[in-house]
Amino acid sequence: MPTQTAPTRDVVTLQKLSREIRGKLVAMSHAAETPHLGSSLSCVDILVAVYWTALKIDPTQHLEPGRDRFILSKGHAANALYTTLANRGFFDPAELDKLNFDGGHLPEQPSLQCVPGVEAATGSLGHGLPLALGMALAQRIQKHKFRCFVLMSDGECEEGSTWEAAMFASAQKLDNVVALIDYNKWQATGRSNEVMGLAPLRQKWEAFGWSAHEVDGHDMAAIVDTIKKVPDGTGKPIAVICNTVKGKGVSFMEDDNNWHYRIPTADEVVTAHKELGLNGGRA
Repeated sequence: MPTQTAPTRDVVTLQKLSREIRGKLVAMSHAAETPHLGSSLSCVDILVAVYWTALKIDPTQHLEPGRDRFILSKGHAANALYTTLANRGFFDPAELDKLNFDGGHLPEQPSLQCVPGVEAATGSLGHGLPLALGMALAQRIQKHKFRCFVLMSDGECEEGSTWEAAMFASAQKLDNVVALIDYNKWQATGRSNEVMGLAPLRQKWEAFGWSAHEVDGHDMAAIVDTIKKVPDGTGKPIAVICNTVKGKGVSFMEDDNNWHYRIPTADEVVTAHKELGLNGGRA
Protein backbone atom coordinates (compact mmCIF):
# COMPACT_ATOMS: atom_id res chain seq x y z
CA MET A 1 0.00 0.00 0.00
CA PRO A 2 1.22 3.56 -0.70
CA THR A 3 2.39 5.66 2.21
CA GLN A 4 2.91 9.34 2.66
CA THR A 5 6.48 10.36 1.86
CA ALA A 6 7.87 12.48 4.70
CA PRO A 7 4.48 14.01 5.62
CA THR A 8 4.57 17.40 7.33
CA ARG A 9 1.98 17.96 10.04
CA ASP A 10 3.31 21.10 11.74
CA VAL A 11 0.76 23.86 11.04
CA VAL A 12 3.35 26.64 10.95
CA THR A 13 5.37 24.76 8.33
CA LEU A 14 2.25 24.15 6.26
CA GLN A 15 1.31 27.83 6.43
CA LYS A 16 4.78 28.79 5.20
CA LEU A 17 4.43 26.32 2.35
CA SER A 18 1.10 27.88 1.41
CA ARG A 19 2.72 31.32 1.20
CA GLU A 20 5.50 29.97 -1.00
CA ILE A 21 2.99 28.30 -3.32
CA ARG A 22 0.97 31.51 -3.55
CA GLY A 23 4.09 33.44 -4.48
CA LYS A 24 4.91 30.94 -7.21
CA LEU A 25 1.35 31.11 -8.55
CA VAL A 26 1.51 34.89 -8.91
CA ALA A 27 4.85 34.65 -10.73
CA MET A 28 3.59 31.86 -12.99
CA SER A 29 0.46 33.80 -13.95
CA HIS A 30 2.62 36.77 -14.96
CA ALA A 31 5.20 34.74 -16.86
CA ALA A 32 2.74 32.50 -18.74
CA GLU A 33 -0.03 35.09 -19.02
CA THR A 34 -2.57 32.67 -17.59
CA PRO A 35 -5.74 33.83 -15.81
CA HIS A 36 -7.76 32.35 -12.92
CA LEU A 37 -5.23 33.53 -10.36
CA GLY A 38 -7.88 34.46 -7.79
CA SER A 39 -9.44 31.00 -8.04
CA SER A 40 -6.04 29.36 -7.61
CA LEU A 41 -5.08 31.43 -4.57
CA SER A 42 -8.32 30.65 -2.74
CA CYS A 43 -7.74 26.89 -2.68
CA VAL A 44 -4.04 26.71 -1.78
CA ASP A 45 -4.54 26.00 1.93
CA ILE A 46 -6.97 23.19 1.12
CA LEU A 47 -4.51 21.60 -1.29
CA VAL A 48 -1.62 21.82 1.17
CA ALA A 49 -3.69 20.31 3.98
CA VAL A 50 -4.87 17.42 1.81
CA TYR A 51 -1.55 16.59 0.15
CA TRP A 52 0.59 16.86 3.28
CA THR A 53 -1.71 15.42 5.94
CA ALA A 54 -4.48 13.28 4.39
CA LEU A 55 -3.66 11.57 1.11
CA LYS A 56 -2.08 8.12 1.25
CA ILE A 57 0.24 8.50 -1.69
CA ASP A 58 3.78 7.86 -2.81
CA PRO A 59 4.95 10.33 -5.48
CA THR A 60 7.49 7.77 -6.71
CA GLN A 61 4.65 5.30 -7.42
CA HIS A 62 2.00 7.65 -8.67
CA LEU A 63 0.03 4.91 -10.45
CA GLU A 64 0.01 2.41 -7.57
CA PRO A 65 -3.51 0.86 -7.58
CA GLY A 66 -4.14 1.35 -3.86
CA ARG A 67 -3.30 5.06 -3.77
CA ASP A 68 -5.80 7.66 -2.64
CA ARG A 69 -7.20 9.69 -5.52
CA PHE A 70 -7.43 13.47 -5.73
CA ILE A 71 -9.46 15.18 -8.44
CA LEU A 72 -9.33 18.91 -9.06
CA SER A 73 -12.85 19.40 -10.35
CA LYS A 74 -12.36 23.18 -10.60
CA GLY A 75 -9.84 22.63 -13.38
CA HIS A 76 -9.35 26.35 -14.00
CA ALA A 77 -7.24 26.33 -10.81
CA ALA A 78 -4.82 23.87 -12.42
CA ASN A 79 -1.81 26.07 -11.58
CA ALA A 80 -2.46 25.51 -7.88
CA LEU A 81 -2.56 21.74 -8.40
CA TYR A 82 0.61 21.73 -10.52
CA THR A 83 2.51 23.76 -7.94
CA THR A 84 1.31 21.52 -5.13
CA LEU A 85 2.30 18.35 -6.98
CA ALA A 86 5.75 19.74 -7.77
CA ASN A 87 6.33 20.67 -4.13
CA ARG A 88 5.09 17.24 -3.02
CA GLY A 89 7.69 15.53 -5.20
CA PHE A 90 5.63 14.29 -8.15
CA PHE A 91 7.75 16.06 -10.75
CA ASP A 92 10.64 18.52 -11.10
CA PRO A 93 9.57 22.03 -9.97
CA ALA A 94 11.53 23.42 -12.94
CA GLU A 95 8.62 22.23 -15.11
CA LEU A 96 6.47 24.95 -13.55
CA ASP A 97 8.39 27.52 -15.57
CA LYS A 98 7.06 25.90 -18.75
CA LEU A 99 3.41 26.45 -17.88
CA ASN A 100 1.24 26.91 -20.97
CA PHE A 101 4.31 26.71 -23.25
CA ASP A 102 4.16 25.00 -26.63
CA GLY A 103 5.68 21.56 -26.12
CA GLY A 104 5.38 21.75 -22.33
CA HIS A 105 3.53 19.37 -20.03
CA LEU A 106 1.35 21.87 -18.15
CA PRO A 107 -1.75 22.96 -20.07
CA GLU A 108 -3.97 25.74 -18.80
CA GLN A 109 -6.61 23.13 -17.96
CA PRO A 110 -5.32 19.78 -16.65
CA SER A 111 -5.33 16.67 -18.82
CA LEU A 112 -5.02 13.09 -17.58
CA GLN A 113 -1.45 12.36 -16.46
CA CYS A 114 -0.09 15.45 -18.23
CA VAL A 115 2.29 15.24 -15.28
CA PRO A 116 2.39 12.53 -12.59
CA GLY A 117 -0.38 12.99 -10.04
CA VAL A 118 -3.07 14.47 -12.31
CA GLU A 119 -5.83 11.89 -12.03
CA ALA A 120 -8.37 13.32 -14.49
CA ALA A 121 -8.91 15.83 -17.27
CA THR A 122 -11.10 18.53 -15.75
CA GLY A 123 -12.31 22.02 -16.46
CA SER A 124 -15.87 21.35 -17.61
CA LEU A 125 -17.46 22.07 -14.26
CA GLY A 126 -19.71 19.56 -12.54
CA HIS A 127 -17.83 16.49 -13.76
CA GLY A 128 -15.23 15.98 -11.02
CA LEU A 129 -17.57 14.57 -8.41
CA PRO A 130 -19.17 12.00 -10.77
CA LEU A 131 -15.65 10.90 -11.80
CA ALA A 132 -14.67 10.41 -8.18
CA LEU A 133 -17.78 8.38 -7.48
CA GLY A 134 -16.98 6.08 -10.39
CA MET A 135 -13.52 5.54 -8.93
CA ALA A 136 -14.96 4.95 -5.46
CA LEU A 137 -17.44 2.38 -6.76
CA ALA A 138 -14.67 0.67 -8.72
CA GLN A 139 -12.49 0.35 -5.62
CA ARG A 140 -15.38 -1.32 -3.81
CA ILE A 141 -15.84 -3.82 -6.63
CA GLN A 142 -12.08 -4.46 -6.88
CA LYS A 143 -11.77 -4.63 -3.07
CA HIS A 144 -9.24 -1.83 -2.80
CA LYS A 145 -9.25 0.54 0.17
CA PHE A 146 -8.39 3.89 -1.36
CA ARG A 147 -10.27 7.13 -0.77
CA CYS A 148 -11.35 9.81 -3.26
CA PHE A 149 -10.97 13.51 -2.53
CA VAL A 150 -12.55 16.07 -4.88
CA LEU A 151 -11.92 19.81 -4.80
CA MET A 152 -14.91 21.67 -6.23
CA SER A 153 -15.84 25.29 -6.81
CA ASP A 154 -18.96 26.78 -5.28
CA GLY A 155 -20.10 27.75 -8.79
CA GLU A 156 -20.21 24.13 -9.91
CA CYS A 157 -22.56 23.40 -7.03
CA GLU A 158 -25.12 24.99 -9.37
CA GLU A 159 -24.71 22.11 -11.83
CA GLY A 160 -27.39 19.42 -11.98
CA SER A 161 -24.72 16.76 -12.46
CA THR A 162 -23.29 17.66 -9.04
CA TRP A 163 -26.58 16.94 -7.27
CA GLU A 164 -27.27 13.77 -9.26
CA ALA A 165 -23.85 12.59 -8.12
CA ALA A 166 -24.60 13.64 -4.55
CA MET A 167 -27.76 11.51 -4.54
CA PHE A 168 -25.91 8.56 -6.04
CA ALA A 169 -23.11 8.75 -3.46
CA SER A 170 -25.61 8.83 -0.63
CA ALA A 171 -27.61 5.91 -2.02
CA GLN A 172 -24.46 3.82 -2.47
CA LYS A 173 -23.05 4.84 0.94
CA LEU A 174 -19.73 5.82 -0.62
CA ASP A 175 -18.18 6.89 2.65
CA ASN A 176 -14.68 6.94 1.18
CA VAL A 177 -15.55 10.06 -0.87
CA VAL A 178 -14.78 13.59 0.32
CA ALA A 179 -16.06 16.66 -1.52
CA LEU A 180 -14.11 19.79 -0.59
CA ILE A 181 -15.97 22.92 -1.71
CA ASP A 182 -13.87 26.05 -2.24
CA TYR A 183 -16.62 28.46 -1.19
CA ASN A 184 -15.03 31.76 -2.17
CA LYS A 185 -18.44 33.28 -2.97
CA TRP A 186 -17.52 34.28 -6.55
CA GLN A 187 -17.85 32.83 -10.01
CA ALA A 188 -16.96 34.18 -13.44
CA THR A 189 -19.77 36.73 -13.71
CA GLY A 190 -20.79 37.59 -10.17
CA ARG A 191 -21.44 36.55 -6.60
CA SER A 192 -22.30 32.86 -6.42
CA ASN A 193 -25.23 33.37 -4.07
CA GLU A 194 -26.69 36.03 -6.36
CA VAL A 195 -26.37 33.96 -9.53
CA MET A 196 -28.06 30.96 -7.86
CA GLY A 197 -29.44 30.29 -4.40
CA LEU A 198 -26.57 28.26 -2.98
CA ALA A 199 -27.03 29.22 0.66
CA PRO A 200 -27.35 27.48 3.03
CA LEU A 201 -24.81 25.20 1.33
CA ARG A 202 -23.91 22.90 4.21
CA GLN A 203 -27.55 22.13 4.90
CA LYS A 204 -28.11 21.30 1.23
CA TRP A 205 -25.39 18.64 1.32
CA GLU A 206 -26.83 17.28 4.56
CA ALA A 207 -30.28 17.10 2.96
CA PHE A 208 -28.76 14.97 0.18
CA GLY A 209 -27.56 12.45 2.75
CA TRP A 210 -23.97 13.59 3.26
CA SER A 211 -21.99 14.10 6.45
CA ALA A 212 -21.42 17.84 5.99
CA HIS A 213 -18.96 20.10 7.80
CA GLU A 214 -18.12 23.80 7.52
CA VAL A 215 -14.66 25.26 8.18
CA ASP A 216 -12.57 28.36 7.59
CA GLY A 217 -10.79 27.35 4.39
CA HIS A 218 -7.69 29.30 5.41
CA ASP A 219 -7.43 27.91 8.94
CA MET A 220 -4.88 25.17 8.37
CA ALA A 221 -5.44 23.48 11.73
CA ALA A 222 -9.21 23.40 11.19
CA ILE A 223 -8.93 21.91 7.71
CA VAL A 224 -6.47 19.25 8.87
CA ASP A 225 -8.63 18.35 11.85
CA THR A 226 -11.71 17.95 9.63
CA ILE A 227 -10.12 15.73 6.98
CA LYS A 228 -7.78 13.64 9.11
CA LYS A 229 -10.28 10.81 9.56
CA VAL A 230 -12.00 9.55 6.45
CA PRO A 231 -14.32 7.66 6.59
CA ASP A 232 -15.72 9.47 9.63
CA GLY A 233 -17.85 6.60 11.00
CA THR A 234 -21.21 7.89 9.77
CA GLY A 235 -21.35 5.58 6.75
CA LYS A 236 -22.01 8.66 4.59
CA PRO A 237 -19.96 10.49 1.96
CA ILE A 238 -18.36 13.61 3.41
CA ALA A 239 -18.71 17.23 2.26
CA VAL A 240 -16.46 19.94 3.68
CA ILE A 241 -17.62 23.48 2.97
CA CYS A 242 -14.44 25.56 3.07
CA ASN A 243 -15.20 29.27 3.45
CA THR A 244 -12.44 30.97 1.49
CA VAL A 245 -11.46 34.33 0.01
CA LYS A 246 -10.82 34.64 -3.70
CA GLY A 247 -7.27 35.95 -4.22
CA LYS A 248 -6.29 35.03 -0.65
CA GLY A 249 -2.86 36.18 0.51
CA VAL A 250 -2.45 39.25 -1.69
CA SER A 251 -4.35 42.26 -0.35
CA PHE A 252 -5.10 43.94 -3.69
CA MET A 253 -6.43 40.66 -5.12
CA GLU A 254 -8.56 39.51 -2.19
CA ASP A 255 -12.29 39.34 -2.87
CA ASP A 256 -11.81 41.14 -6.21
CA ASN A 257 -13.38 39.14 -9.02
CA ASN A 258 -11.34 41.02 -11.63
CA TRP A 259 -8.58 38.55 -10.78
CA HIS A 260 -10.64 35.78 -12.31
CA TYR A 261 -9.21 37.03 -15.61
CA ARG A 262 -6.52 39.64 -14.90
CA ILE A 263 -2.80 38.92 -15.31
CA PRO A 264 -0.42 40.54 -12.80
CA THR A 265 2.22 42.97 -14.01
CA ALA A 266 5.89 42.61 -13.04
CA ASP A 267 5.45 45.33 -10.41
CA GLU A 268 2.40 43.58 -8.99
CA VAL A 269 4.40 40.35 -8.71
CA VAL A 270 7.01 42.22 -6.65
CA THR A 271 4.33 43.74 -4.42
CA ALA A 272 2.61 40.39 -3.93
CA HIS A 273 5.89 38.71 -3.00
CA LYS A 274 6.61 41.43 -0.44
CA GLU A 275 3.21 40.87 1.16
CA LEU A 276 3.85 37.12 1.24
CA GLY A 277 7.28 37.64 2.78
CA LEU A 278 9.11 36.02 -0.14
CA ASN A 279 12.41 36.71 -1.93
CA GLY A 280 12.77 40.18 -0.52
CA GLY A 281 10.01 41.21 -2.92
CA ARG A 282 11.85 40.15 -6.08
CA ALA A 283 9.74 38.92 -9.01
